[in-house]
Formats: sequence, C-alpha cells, structure tokens
Amino acid sequence: MEKETKYYFMEELEKNDNLGMVQRMNVYSFRDAFAKMGRKDQFSYEGLGALFDLLEEINEGRTYELDVIGLCCEFSEYEDHMELWKEYSNMFDDDEPSKEEILETIGERTLVREFKGGIIIQAF
Repeated sequence: MEKETKYYFMEELEKNDNLGMVQRMNVYSFRDAFAKMGRKDQFSYEGLGALFDLLEEINEGRTYELDVIGLCCEFSEYEDHMELWKEYSNMFDDDEPSKEEILETIGERTLVREFKGGIIIQAF
C-alpha cells in the first residue's frame, strides 16, 4: 500500500482549525495532479515518482500544499549527468568531470535526486 500524504499549507495552517478541504495523495494521485494541470510532460513518469519521494523526504511527514505550477518552476529533470553538466558547465574546471563530481558539485548548492532514468534538481 502506498503511503498517503496530506497536502495543504505548511505549519501556519496546521495551527488553524479551519483548514477547508484536504486531499490525501499518493504517488499515483500526485502524477494525476500534474496531468490535470496540463503538466504531465513536464517530468517523465519516473521523474514524477522521484519528485514525490524527494518532497516526502524533505518535508519529513509535515503537511504541505501541492502547487504543481510552482514545482514545475522550482524543479528540473535531466536525462543524465552529462545533460546536467552541459547546463552548469561554468561551475566546473574539468572539461568532462566524472558523474560523481557533477552530482556532488550540484548537490552542494541544491537538492539533487538521481533515479533510474534521470536526475531531478531544485532550481538555484
């Protein structure tokens, strides 16, 4: 069974008794929310799963609002480390750094999640 998560505003709304309607989501409803907002092609199927897992991890069980458009602006997906390197090559001294160097250097500045099929990073 998939872990369900409540999505709405963070801590300040948790203190408020008048939360309105709250929808519990799992990775499938998370992907569906992107499709309903016309953003199903913003990330791959696997990328959306990785983004869901990353959000779950960084929010550590706290509730938060699902903002599909905001997530599309805040996170990007890359097919592999070379695509990521090409985008951020100005950060590297080497002509072609190793995969580990790329992920470590980018990871020092922002959130990075590698998954089967690509890499998700938070904009910085």
